[in-house]
Amino acid sequence: MGRGRVELKRIENKINRQVTFAKRRNGLLKKAYELSVLCDAEVALIVFSNRGRLFEFCSSTSMTKTLERYQKCSYNASESAVPSKDAQNSYHEYLTLKAKVEYLQRSQGNLLGEDLIELSSKELDQLELQLEMSLKQIRSTKTQLMLDQLCDIKRKEQMLHEANRALSMKLKEDGPEIPLELSWPGGETNGSSERQQPQSDKFFQPLPCSNPSLQIGYSP
Repeated sequence: MGRGRVELKRIENKINRQVTFAKRRNGLLKKAYELSVLCDAEVALIVFSNRGRLFEFCSSTSMTKTLERYQKCSYNASESAVPSKDAQNSYHEYLTLKAKVEYLQRSQGNLLGEDLIELSSKELDQLELQLEMSLKQIRSTKTQLMLDQLCDIKRKEQMLHEANRALSMKLKEDGPEIPLELSWPGGETNGSSERQQPQSDKFFQPLPCSNPSLQIGYSP
C-alpha cells in the first residue's frame, strides 16, 4: 500500500518541527542548486527559521546583485501597472472639465427652451429668474448704448455750431460782404432778363469827312 497523503499544517512538537525544517531546508537548497545548474538559471533563495536564523543560496557570485536585479524588475512592473500620480491628476482634471462642459451645454439648452420637461418646478423657477435678470441686464446695456450715442451726436453738433460761429466772426473781421454777379449767355446777369450796358462812347470815335452826306452814283 502507498503512503497516505500528509496533511499540511503546523507541527506542534518542537523537536519534530526542527528536524522537519532541517530536512526540507536542505532539500530546498539542493533543488535550487540543481535548477541553476541544469537550466543555467540565476537562482536566489533566502530562508529564515522561526528563531530568525538566515539560510541562503545564490547561483551568482553576489546575492546583492541578484536582489538589485529583482528590485529593478519588480519596480518597473509595478510602475507600468499602476498609473503615475501625474497621470491620475490629469485624468481627474479631465473628468472635472468634462462635467463642467456638459453642465454648461445643458444650461445653454435650457436657456434656449430645450429639455425643459426634465426640470423640476424649482429648477424652472430658477431658470425663469435667470432669464429675467438677463433681460434686465440687456435692457440696461441697450439704454446706456443709446445714451452714449446721443451724447456723441450732441458733442458733434456743438462742434459744428462753434465752427460756424468762428467762420462768421472771421468773415465780419475781413470786411463787408461783396455781392457777386454771375454772367450768363445772352447778357443776363444772375438770372435777370436785363441786357448788359453798352460800352462807353470813348471806344467809338467819328471818322473825319468834309462832306457829311453820302453820295451814291456818278457825279458829272
